[in-house]
Amino acid sequence: MAVRELTSLPNTLTLYAKAVAGAPTRKGGNLPDLELVLAKQIIDKDHLTKYNRVCGFTLRDVVPSTYLHVLTFPLQMMLMTDSSFPFALMGLVHVRNRIDQLRPVRSDEVLTFRTRVNNLQSHDKGVTFDLVSEAFVGDEKVWIDVSTYLRRQKSTAAGEPSAEKPNKKVATVPAPSATWIVPSDIGRRYGAVSGDRNPIHLYAITARLLGFPQAIAHGMWSKAACLAALDGRLPDAYSIDVQFKLPVLLPAKVAFSSEPLTSGFRFAVHDARKGKPHLSGRIKAL
Repeated sequence: MAVRELTSLPNTLTLYAKAVAGAPTRKGGNLPDLELVLAKQIIDKDHLTKYNRVCGFTLRDVVPSTYLHVLTFPLQMMLMTDSSFPFALMGLVHVRNRIDQLRPVRSDEVLTFRTRVNNLQSHDKGVTFDLVSEAFVGDEKVWIDVSTYLRRQKSTAAGEPSAEKPNKKVATVPAPSATWIVPSDIGRRYGAVSGDRNPIHLYAITARLLGFPQAIAHGMWSKAACLAALDGRLPDAYSIDVQFKLPVLLPAKVAFSSEPLTSGFRFAVHDARKGKPHLSGRIKAL
């Protein structure tokens, strides 16, 4: 595998512009055998505080596991806008995310991040692939993030059922633990702190240009909000695995539910009025 060591990262807005400009040349193909590495990263405490406030975490010295996803997002964008990457970034659907928090990470630790792409598979709606990011403190691996993306295209393979179109026959909706009012500007607020300024999240008018009736919440904001709701009840080492289902159209009123299991939790987010599923997930101790 080719390893490319970076000393800095471009602004994600620059990468989005590159993604739009390069879209016509992306015709599919094999995934690049490439890993991007960014070493000696110090966490910006002000940035961490802003993230915690947007997502609902309490302010403390231990970093939320979803925050490290934000720090690796520019690496993921760099890889998906590299000339060797076969698919256009715009239009990809984030269908699943799994994070393994191998131990608590403190905000004063110096981190090295590594990101690669693998696991290209047929799907009933096209193909999927995994973006894999890892965080290290020295030589110790402390965190793993696997984001699965769907690229819609014609497919003759049976594949796995599409995560964004759940089986309508499954009608059981768990009793809510809490009801959340999700404001219309949450996409802009989360985008400002995460760097993920995809137009589908910002304004209704920009979302409509890409086929959505309204702006939609980031899936990783929804996941972070669920993690924040369980804050203080999690083990030091855990895996949190989430499937993203129907988008949260902004503004929204959603119901969060959680159920304790032998070694973790099962949780979900549904539309508070109609019960349509937005997210389902599970946390288990490692």
